[in-house]
Amino acid sequence: MITHEVRTYKSAEHLPRQEQLAWKIAEVAADPVEVEAEVTEMIVNRIIDNAAVAAASLARRPVASARAQALSQALCHPLQCGATVFGMTDATRVSPEWAAWANGTAVRELDFHDTFLAADYSHPGDNIPPILAVAQHCLRSGRDLVRGIATGYEIQVNLVRGICLHEHKIDHIAHLGPSAAAGIGTALNLPAEVIHQAVQQALHVTTTTRQSRKGEISSWKAYAPAFAGKMAIEAVDRVMRGEGAPSPAWEGEDGFIAWLLGGPNARYQVPLPGKGEAKRAILDTYTKEHSAEYQSQALIDLARRLGPRIGDLSWVDSIVIHTSHHTHHVIGTGANDPQKLDPKASRETLDHSIMYIFAVALEDGGWHHERSYAPERANRPETVALWHKITTTEDPEWTRRYHARDPREKAFGGRVEVVLKDGTRIEDELALADAHPDGARPFMRENYVQKFLTLSDGIIATAEQHRFLDAVQSLPDLPAGRLGELNFTVSPTRLGGPVLHGIFDWK
Repeated sequence: MITHEVRTYKSAEHLPRQEQLAWKIAEVAADPVEVEAEVTEMIVNRIIDNAAVAAASLARRPVASARAQALSQALCHPLQCGATVFGMTDATRVSPEWAAWANGTAVRELDFHDTFLAADYSHPGDNIPPILAVAQHCLRSGRDLVRGIATGYEIQVNLVRGICLHEHKIDHIAHLGPSAAAGIGTALNLPAEVIHQAVQQALHVTTTTRQSRKGEISSWKAYAPAFAGKMAIEAVDRVMRGEGAPSPAWEGEDGFIAWLLGGPNARYQVPLPGKGEAKRAILDTYTKEHSAEYQSQALIDLARRLGPRIGDLSWVDSIVIHTSHHTHHVIGTGANDPQKLDPKASRETLDHSIMYIFAVALEDGGWHHERSYAPERANRPETVALWHKITTTEDPEWTRRYHARDPREKAFGGRVEVVLKDGTRIEDELALADAHPDGARPFMRENYVQKFLTLSDGIIATAEQHRFLDAVQSLPDLPAGRLGELNFTVSPTRLGGPVLHGIFDWK
């Protein structure tokens, strides 16, 4: 890996194209290096993972709305090729940017797919819908798709390693737009000159604020990555037609770093593979066993372990979760969001409340992607009472471990201190979720398959489940034009109720 220093340059300073971060990303994307077998296997796992969580979300209103928008566009603009939409038949094809919109929303809605946390955080699996949609539309092969996804993960993971967006209240999709554009460039075998401009354009149009994950969190949390994927596709299309982008996007005097991140004097260190070096970043990412913010994964597992030790939860006087700065300030009491303690809060808000999550996991001995968020579940008096006894506090050691580069040190959990009404103290800690690659029960192929079968049970017919699994596990050998097999079809009764009409289907 080569570490590149990225900083602001005044307009009067000459920054050669070859020294710009976007160009260095483009060179990685255009490098024809082969994808290693281990990486290919993990890409297959993550396509299965995405399909699992998408299947479980098909009938939810945000997903149905996104799908309706995509299908409305298809009626207005029929395509000969096009891309598939989760739940619809292979014959139903839409423009790739709208397929990325619909499928990206389905993947993101339940907050249940993969994650990578470093200087910033991300859900790298969000790269898959836009890259797959373009690969389907452009009749690419399974090998092309594998190469594109490997690039998408590589670029996003390394941007997350080097550039913190959260401290400047920029939403993490600002790393996703460029990574998806780069991955599309790889899948289409585009030259570095084109990818360079597309990456910059994608950054420019996907920079949004953190308010999408603050306060009263709405369904936009699911739409945001889909929007980034849609913008990445449009950026690549425009640049392929000979158009340019704001440049240099990161380093410009009025650019991303100077005005939206650390300012003109800031320095960032972004690692990227050298020429001929394999793209292995996907192996550093991890998926979720539980449908909740990643920082809660280990704490849910810890709650399952602590519940029997505590016994009668009505005896709890207080619970303090000692954890990292990020967990405390994003999903803990350090966020100072009263909504995180409100039984009437949205599902998206409860997903970002470790106090609620820990209380329910203690009571239920686990977590469920639907039942744990149900309004009647959140409004149980005993749950509310326990929930409001839980606080978080930042522990410098857990913050250090959260940012550690040594995988033996890195941790996303915390230490929990329970005080009972009679003064008894119960303490325990867990650094990593059980499903983490270094956890107690690391996710393997059989776990991804089981997650898919569980979440799609009763939604996707058994024969269709197995057809999809057979197709995705044959991904490297799928010939050009056969990527539609990576879609799945469900009965129309599984697609949810009617959605409100909008501009695209005006009546």
